[in-house]
Amino acid sequence: QVQLVESGGGLVQPGGSLRLSCAASQSIAGLYSMGWYRQAPGKQREFLISSTNDGLTRTVDSVRGRFTVSRDDAKNTLYLQMNALKPEDTGVYVCNARGLMFEYDYWGQGTQVTVSS
Repeated sequence: QVQLVESGGGLVQPGGSLRLSCAASQSIAGLYSMGWYRQAPGKQREFLISSTNDGLTRTVDSVRGRFTVSRDDAKNTLYLQMNALKPEDTGVYVCNARGLMFEYDYWGQGTQVTVSS
């Protein structure tokens, strides 16, 4: 069982930036896919962006060009760099790690991001 702990959330003005971190309890090099989801108030959790350990990245249209994901295997940490934030980016950001065939599927508790003036 891998524990995932997110950090870095907070209140930011529209147009601002934040970097979220997801620290894993063990090496992430062997974890096939790691990514970020968002749960906005009153909405279902939605996929945002992910990175596989063989170099593939997936990004939804709503954050493409603004959000980037990176993996630091040495620190066992996944990052989410968010730029040009909008009020609609507000929500709880949750880290995920899963296997190619979902043979494992780990979730963090989430970190709150609020974009407001």
